[in-house]
Amino acid sequence: MEYLTSERVKDLMNKAGAESRPFLFAVDYEMERVLFTEDPFNQDQILFRFGTNINYTDDSLAGSCDGEKRMKIVEPFPFEEYRKEFRIIMSGLKRGDSYLANLTVRTEIETNLNFSEIMRHSTSPFGLCVGDDFISFSPERFVKIENGVISSFPMKGTIDASLPDAESRIMEDYKESCEHNTIVDLIRNDLGIVSESVWVERFRYLDTIKTDRSEIIQVSSEIRGKLSENYQQKLGDIIFALLPAGSVSGAPKPSTVKLIASAEATKRGFYTGVAGYFDGKTLDSCVLIRYIEKDEQGKLYYRSGGGVTVNSLCNDEYQEIIEKIYLPGSYK
Repeated sequence: MEYLTSERVKDLMNKAGAESRPFLFAVDYEMERVLFTEDPFNQDQILFRFGTNINYTDDSLAGSCDGEKRMKIVEPFPFEEYRKEFRIIMSGLKRGDSYLANLTVRTEIETNLNFSEIMRHSTSPFGLCVGDDFISFSPERFVKIENGVISSFPMKGTIDASLPDAESRIMEDYKESCEHNTIVDLIRNDLGIVSESVWVERFRYLDTIKTDRSEIIQVSSEIRGKLSENYQQKLGDIIFALLPAGSVSGAPKPSTVKLIASAEATKRGFYTGVAGYFDGKTLDSCVLIRYIEKDEQGKLYYRSGGGVTVNSLCNDEYQEIIEKIYLPGSYK
């Protein structure tokens, strides 16, 4: 797989947008490696799903798993290691370096499904499978650009749907409310960089996601901005001005990104990066979460994380990263 630089892909996106030519892109979290392909339906190295834009059929995917879909954690990410990283983040929060920081880990897993089969079983709104390197079956849109309007849909707040009064509990939770409010404010500021005006279209609405174990509820908001008339000539500029995604970094973004790097043991790579598809008129994109990668030794790792604020409790945050390790199911 050939990776390009951010500057090169930014220029390619601007040019393709100005000429209304379709393209597919993916940017890693550190913005060091970028995938870009024009005419994405005429290639088979990258499988993708952005809403109804899908470049594969079930029959075209290799492998079959007629039995039960299974995935297991080989060994949970050590709690002591997580607590050490959590304390680094908490120290930064108390110093005022950040108001909200997204702390992530990687957990070794085993599954009887290959990446193509996971893609087939996934019905999440977004999916990206890059060979045997990684797969993301993401429920979270990054931005959508359509008819001169840019929309962002940050997800912040997760709870097991089977818990009593789950919906009211997540909506009334003080820590989760503060975290969500911070992200909405951050996204408003981000969209203000590329928009002429910004507004919150929907605030703290609920989605239910079905997993291989149970259902979880996630809280989202929708923020919109009005773009300039020549926005299609600047699609690359717009997207890269918003990176990294606020929902998987934090606020304020520059100092929080530095804080995250000091806490996390490894680079994230394409996990929590952004991928998108432009059909010649509309650009849709997602945050690369719900993510499995294969390392050079052939081991599989599931990446997961969550937002940390001064009100966070280490045990609760650790449990959240475990709960987010699941095989995809239906999304409604």
